[in-house]
Amino acid sequence: MKLQTLVVGLFEVNCFLYWDESTGDGVVIDPGDEGERIIEAVERAGFVPQAILLTHGHGDHIVAVGEIKEKFQIPIYIGAGEEKLLANPSANVSALIGHPIVAPPPDYLVTDEQMLTFGSFTLRVLSTPGHTPAGVCYLDETEGRLFCGDTLFYGSIGRTDFPGSSHEQLINSIKTKILTLPDSIVCYPGHGPETTVGGERVNNPFLTGGFMV
Repeated sequence: MKLQTLVVGLFEVNCFLYWDESTGDGVVIDPGDEGERIIEAVERAGFVPQAILLTHGHGDHIVAVGEIKEKFQIPIYIGAGEEKLLANPSANVSALIGHPIVAPPPDYLVTDEQMLTFGSFTLRVLSTPGHTPAGVCYLDETEGRLFCGDTLFYGSIGRTDFPGSSHEQLINSIKTKILTLPDSIVCYPGHGPETTVGGERVNNPFLTGGFMV
């Protein structure tokens, strides 16, 4: 599997292009902004996107969703219960910064432990609410990669001061759905550098008790 990270938009969202080079099957994860740049990167990479996968519905992660969907005529996947954020700038917090953002409605609502197959590869959905009401992560067990959105960051966790957020729920999601994975799993968050499950288990102050909210 090939992976390309594009840091897009004012809030420097990690948009991931993930594809099987041998078959050309792939997905676009969290197209936060700069749709034209994402499209050009997909075309340069030479794969055929099968879907748009959203880890959650906050405005900074969805600006380019409509443009990508229209260009490639592909479905949108998001966690069941998260769909209301796509159509509501207040819920997706974009209204709070004066730039209301809406995205097309999702084609598929995914649930915990659901297996999603795109051509030659399969991703497992992990339900990780807390940063948003129904955020999810996407796990490639074969490759040892977890696309964790704004649930977990290098040395930190997602914000929980937004509408529908819950610090207690987020910590529970991380401990029960992510820290139960092998230490070697590489985590690709929605912002900032990659990390590993093992590294966060030992060093993340939000998870070790070194930083309390």
